[in-house]
Amino acid sequence: MTAIAPTLEAFFTDGLARQRRASPNTIAAYRDSFRLLLTYIHDHAGKTPSCLTFDDLDVETITRFLGHLETGRASSVRTRNARLAALRAFFRFAALRHPEHAALFQRVLAVPHQRATRTLIEHLNDNEVDALLASPDRSTRLGRRDHALLLIAIQTGLRVSELTNLQNRDVVPGLGAHVRTKGKGRKERCTPLTSTTLKVLNGWLRERGGQPDDPLFPGRGQALSVDAVQRLTAKHATTASARCPTLKNKVVSPHVLRHTCAMKMLAAGIDQSVIALWLGHEHVETTDIYIHADLTIKERALARTAPPATGPLRYQPPDKLLAFLESL
Repeated sequence: MTAIAPTLEAFFTDGLARQRRASPNTIAAYRDSFRLLLTYIHDHAGKTPSCLTFDDLDVETITRFLGHLETGRASSVRTRNARLAALRAFFRFAALRHPEHAALFQRVLAVPHQRATRTLIEHLNDNEVDALLASPDRSTRLGRRDHALLLIAIQTGLRVSELTNLQNRDVVPGLGAHVRTKGKGRKERCTPLTSTTLKVLNGWLRERGGQPDDPLFPGRGQALSVDAVQRLTAKHATTASARCPTLKNKVVSPHVLRHTCAMKMLAAGIDQSVIALWLGHEHVETTDIYIHADLTIKERALARTAPPATGPLRYQPPDKLLAFLESL
């Protein structure tokens, strides 16, 4: 076995888990990045992961792998950059243990991130929200579970990983009802619940039963996976599109529900810093995407702006010949 295998194992067990105390989601994302890289090298170079040397991870190989993510797997620029960030973290860790490969590590660390095109976020309007929430068949247990999950997603704006990690104990009823979550970067926060959402959750908790540390939204005895939540969201959006045709033109995901929560708060005039706190954003500037997407804010600004004192004028040809040609 070459030096890469024990170094990679130490990176995950010591570098990420112990030294950086990375969250399980971060460790899983880094794991997937290396699984993709090692599979790519095996498929294209015929080398098994346990036989690789650091020379096999040169800058040319890493660059071709990143290109493969974009062309072969249709990954977005943001996903490509996230994979590169995982590789950079490993090479910085390996540089301390294998200084003899410092030149190789520096060339890989110099691979730049790509600039991503910022597009307007997708979100749902009130009619689309109503249609989506009416989609689950609440005469069934699964339908009641899905309705409660979709409702709390839209009202709280939780990330999909935060939704799947919710336990029964995380719903706190009574005065100041809220839901407790541990989000990105191990940050804990409390998100208030409306009376409607709390009523639905209380009904689901009575039906769901179980212990305080059981998953709030189980699937086959265990917590729903992220993929399962994405699938059920898409399924109910397809069903709801029969009632609300505008949903046919939208790809509805759990993150779209998070955006919907933010846009509803912005439309209600809630301060940008409060929205950032509500969503668990580390920087207030992260919420700028919602201001860019809110056309009503721009329309209000336009209404308050005095138009220039000018009007349209008709073009007059300066010459009889030009006037003839214009008349043709």
